[in-house]
Amino acid sequence: MAAVTERSKFGNIVWPTVAWIVAIIFFFPIFWMVLTSFKTDADAVKPEFLFRFTPTLENYTNMTENYDYWRFAINSVITSSFATLFALAVGVPCAYAMAFNPSRHTKDILMWMLSTKMLPAAAVLYPMTFLTKNFLGIFDTHFLVILVLCLINLPIAIWMLFTYFKEIPKEIIEASKMDGVTTWGEIKDILVPLAWGGVASTALLTFIFCWNEAYWTVRLTTIDAATLSKLIEGNRAPEGLFFGRLSAVSTAAVGPIIVLGWFCQKQLVQGLTFGAVK
Repeated sequence: MAAVTERSKFGNIVWPTVAWIVAIIFFFPIFWMVLTSFKTDADAVKPEFLFRFTPTLENYTNMTENYDYWRFAINSVITSSFATLFALAVGVPCAYAMAFNPSRHTKDILMWMLSTKMLPAAAVLYPMTFLTKNFLGIFDTHFLVILVLCLINLPIAIWMLFTYFKEIPKEIIEASKMDGVTTWGEIKDILVPLAWGGVASTALLTFIFCWNEAYWTVRLTTIDAATLSKLIEGNRAPEGLFFGRLSAVSTAAVGPIIVLGWFCQKQLVQGLTFGAVK
């Protein structure tokens, strides 16, 4: 009994310590980025550590006055929001059909959708750019960015929603059918409310993936539909990187998504643990 108590005390000390160490390791790059954003470009490349510099808001002022930060931020909000909405609009009915009306090909379809995430983006960059520029005429438009973001995140959204919907007893859906509820009514009034935590977490993660997407948003935009990823990419020149300005722009880009995740953590945790053994 004493040995068990000693091991319990040892675990209560060691595991929290390990968790704090891991958390600090993951948080340190963000802390360093925020700290560097208050340095000048000259101070940012000096081998000075932590607080041995004079803080300045020059990078943030330059970002809003000379780089039109708000236009890029609004584009990011528009494209990420609509891409998330469209992904849910398509993903919810698809996951519903696969969860409650499966066929012998359902698992194959799910695996095929997931396999599309293994396709190297560079392999389709040239045909995508060529078609959108020369034939479709939608290069550097919100429609193109929204469409691409929706399609590349749709497999993950469907997989997550399918997993959540599978945890709901089929008897509930069958009972609603016996009561004459339409398919749309089942989804809107029964399925989504019961799996709201899962739907909310899927929406949040899809929004984060869309917001963080850099490869396609940088290469399929120039000015009109450029997002914050394009603004970050623009802080480099032949003479090198402007670390102070780059850190300020990066901080302003990740700040909103961190705040969103903080306020939505309840829904996120609820969704990610949906169906877990209580």
